[in-house]
Amino acid sequence: MPVEADGRLTPPSPPPPSFSAAISSSSSTRDWFFPSPSNFVHHHQSPPEFPRARSRRFSTIPNRTSPSSTPPPPPYATRRRRVVYFPHHLSPKPEQQQALPVPLPQPPPPVDSNADRPAPKKKHLLQHGTYFELLRLALIRWHFAISASFLIAALASLLHKNLSLRNQVVDLQDEIARLNIGLLACNVSSSIDFRLLETAAVDLYAGQGLKHLSLIASLALLSIPLLVFKYIDLVSKSRSSDAASEEVSLSKQLAYRVDVFLSVHPYSKPLALLVATLLLIILGGLALFGVTSDGLADCLWLSWTYVADSGNHADSEGIGPRLVSVSISFGGMLVFAMMLGLVSDAISEKFDSLRKGRSEVVEQNHTLILGWSDKLGSLLNQLAIANESLGGGTVVVMAERDKEEMELDIGKMEFDFKGTSVICRSGSPLILADLKKVSVSKARAIIVLAEDGNADQSDARALRTVLSLTGVKEGLKGHIVVELSDLDNEVLVKLVGGELVETVVAHDVIGRLMIQCARQPGLAQIWEDILGFENCEFYIQKWPQLDGMQFEDVLISFPDAIPCGVKVASCGGKIVLNPDDSYALQEGDEVLVIAEDDDSYAPAALPTVKEASFVNVDRSTRKPQTILLCGWRRDIDDMIVVLDAFLAPCSELWMFNDVPENEREKKLIDGGLDLSRLVNISLVNREGNAVIRRHLESLPLESFDSILILADESVEDSAIQADSRSLATLLLIRDIQAKRLPYREAMVTSVQRGSFSQGSWIGEMQQASDKSVIISEILDPRTKNLLSMSKISDYVLSNELVSMALAMVAEDRQINHVLEELFAEEGNELQIREADLYLREGEELSFYEIMLRARQRKEIVIGYRLCNAERAVINPPAKAERRRWSVKDMFVVIAEKE
Repeated sequence: MPVEADGRLTPPSPPPPSFSAAISSSSSTRDWFFPSPSNFVHHHQSPPEFPRARSRRFSTIPNRTSPSSTPPPPPYATRRRRVVYFPHHLSPKPEQQQALPVPLPQPPPPVDSNADRPAPKKKHLLQHGTYFELLRLALIRWHFAISASFLIAALASLLHKNLSLRNQVVDLQDEIARLNIGLLACNVSSSIDFRLLETAAVDLYAGQGLKHLSLIASLALLSIPLLVFKYIDLVSKSRSSDAASEEVSLSKQLAYRVDVFLSVHPYSKPLALLVATLLLIILGGLALFGVTSDGLADCLWLSWTYVADSGNHADSEGIGPRLVSVSISFGGMLVFAMMLGLVSDAISEKFDSLRKGRSEVVEQNHTLILGWSDKLGSLLNQLAIANESLGGGTVVVMAERDKEEMELDIGKMEFDFKGTSVICRSGSPLILADLKKVSVSKARAIIVLAEDGNADQSDARALRTVLSLTGVKEGLKGHIVVELSDLDNEVLVKLVGGELVETVVAHDVIGRLMIQCARQPGLAQIWEDILGFENCEFYIQKWPQLDGMQFEDVLISFPDAIPCGVKVASCGGKIVLNPDDSYALQEGDEVLVIAEDDDSYAPAALPTVKEASFVNVDRSTRKPQTILLCGWRRDIDDMIVVLDAFLAPCSELWMFNDVPENEREKKLIDGGLDLSRLVNISLVNREGNAVIRRHLESLPLESFDSILILADESVEDSAIQADSRSLATLLLIRDIQAKRLPYREAMVTSVQRGSFSQGSWIGEMQQASDKSVIISEILDPRTKNLLSMSKISDYVLSNELVSMALAMVAEDRQINHVLEELFAEEGNELQIREADLYLREGEELSFYEIMLRARQRKEIVIGYRLCNAERAVINPPAKAERRRWSVKDMFVVIAEKE
């Protein structure tokens, strides 16, 4: 390299082509110290100026070998795996080395020519490995560190112990020699037994050997897991290096086995923690036994104290005992950290299980409700009232919802549970394990609620639920009450459930009730009083003291109840409503009554009743009626059949809905209706939307005797939408009626035109309601309050009435047969009669006397409604007390259908 005048070195000339070719050909194995040829090319084809700071690392010894010999590699080049030597023609000549005032500079750090190479194997593992492999590698490193610390501590302690023991032996030998000299001087050597000294020395060496063996054993046992993990790691790496092999690595197989073991066995985690704790105590005890002079039992106990309390190692003395004690304390901290984690997880899992309703219900004679719907609130209210006389009961609700959400919704219900506790559990009624969780075999009644939504899907799910209930191995103690949405599915459910099942078809019950209320306004309130547990309801009980008594006398034998029928034992327990007066009770017969509660009535001595003379009043014949049906229900064909049975001949049934007229007949026939068999009614079809005023104005709304507003099939899945539609239709019809009635002109004169107040507007509606009856199918109880306050409709609350029927059948399944007869087309039914059928104006009679007069017409009077009262009184008190009646009063009776 030439030297300038100022003493600086000039850059060397570019290497010959052979050098560049050599460098280029070996680019794949180039060391990181040397730059790639591209670096020289990009720097104007000249080599970079080497810094002077490292120039002294080049060899300054002249080349004493032949020109073809290669100089030895520099010392820094041996640090790499591959070394590239300078060619011979580039090595400095001796004469140049001597002429240089400064040493040759070292080349700058080259650019890594391996940047384009693939990532090393470790990076490949990190990219393609699983999370478990990363965790396993971390655990291996920690285990290796802990093992290394144990090993270093043990070796240091062993070395220190050997040195101390050697020094002690030398000191003891010197002391023995001095003592021997002293004994010889005193002439008492004959009294010393040197064999005992030799035996003691042998025992001392044997004990030291045992301690060394225990220390080595503890180290060996501690190293075994490290060797196993290292072997697994090596095997996994060797298998993963073979790209053509698809065999699962050994580490993944081991991880899978551990995962399966921890998942299948519930006590695997505590068991693993116990084994780890015992191993730590044993290994720690052996290590302490090797570095201390204590016995093995004491060392094991000391090891446990170090594990249990990491601060106990502060009293250790000596390097070996301190290192071992610190290691044991460190392991103890890990063990107790894992134990706290397991305990915390167990407690959290238990509370989570309680919060989500996964724990088992340990109850007996409880009412079990399966499912969740809008009827649940009314159902719980009725069950709470029914259990009030018993001090409260237990109701268990299981649905496929979160337990906290169910409890929150139940807590928002605005009624008093009256001592009844409601327990919620999350689960599916289709799974036997979930049914056992709520003690289904010990429940006295099981209620299966219909789901909100599609009727066919809801009934299909109810059928699967009944199948699951019948498959309970322990059997069922109580009966099953199933709410169905379609009458056609009732036969199939009863076929599957057999004698255990009682069905309540919600749509059929509401449809029949609407028809009865349309024929007799005010009957909805009476049904609410009878079906609900708040007032009076049906009860069946056996009274042996009444055996042999005729039903005419039984009728007035209960001061606080009204007998309605008899459960005849000789006919297989068949319930006969409104039997003949001459029927005498037989042994085993039970009496069906309407009473306030099951413990509020009992038979008494026959009262003295004045002879009831017959009032000869002819019953007026039925007149043809015109009824309007607004809306379309899927069971409208069944309603048409019931209307044909109840109405007088030459009646008309107008059907107003948005179903095209050419499709209605097909739908009715598909539903099972035979139009040729309709005897008493004729169908009149009108197409339109019931919430559009101009469509309603095309109808003669003022000429209908009754109007039934149905929850339309298109919106019946949503109670709020269905009620909004029904309420809008009701208000429109009432407003149109009010404007068409002649008495509206008199009202307009009393109020300025265009300034009607809200009270005047409702007054028009109320006067229009006096001319015709409108029955609205209402699903939401909040809509009921609006209608009851305005008094513009004789409403029917579907959800509440169905819930009442479900609760009543759940308390006593026999009542279902009574309700079926009262709702059927034939047999007995509830009717409202005028008072002139039983008395004259101003006549004083007791309620018993009116009951006996009604028996002459084969009717059972169960209550009355005074002319100036809004509600009827069912099962009135003081039945023997005489009072003055008016012919405008109304009586509620159970009579045969006309």
